[in-house]
Amino acid sequence: MSYEPLSDKADLAQELDSDTEAALDTDFRSDKDLDPGLDPGSDMEPTVTHRRLLPMVATFVIMAVGWVILSGKFDAFHLSLGAISCAIVAWFSSDLLFPSTEAAKFRIFWLRFLTYVPWLMWQIFKANLWVLYICFHPKMMDKIDPKIITFNSGLTTRIALVTFANSITLTPGTITVDVDMDGNFTVHALDPVSASGLPGEMERRIANVFGD
Repeated sequence: MSYEPLSDKADLAQELDSDTEAALDTDFRSDKDLDPGLDPGSDMEPTVTHRRLLPMVATFVIMAVGWVILSGKFDAFHLSLGAISCAIVAWFSSDLLFPSTEAAKFRIFWLRFLTYVPWLMWQIFKANLWVLYICFHPKMMDKIDPKIITFNSGLTTRIALVTFANSITLTPGTITVDVDMDGNFTVHALDPVSASGLPGEMERRIANVFGD
């Protein structure tokens, strides 16, 4: 049996303590690099709250305008109730309407979306005329040929799939019956003409809006 001198053990313990302190200091620095808010003396400022503010405000404004238009109530009670409801929706769901928190991507998304809305309104207008034509046609019963169609969409994000499903339903002659996260759509169509455009250009435009 052999024994190490006491001085050697003391030196070894001191080395271990130094290594431990260095490791802890490295971990602490890494945490500060990942989250600048952990370091009170850092020149960098946390940006999470700032990045979320713009989508929340935009969501609140959109919800508030929709509330006023659909409710038609302008008294203090209904306006305050609407403001509270819109604030709750904006707080919890702004990331669904605005998935990107970067300012540049945020602006690009809205520019693309604002170009999609007029196109969708034009498709709705044309579909209205077509359904009106069918309804007043002498051979209406021959024109109407309802059917269920299924197709798989290349869209991947939830907001893009929901936008596509709602766009189909908003267009007269077609109604989205079911859609899942894999992009499988089930749509009811009034006639073959109404079904012929799916998924088509509407899907491509939505993919461009959301970057899918």
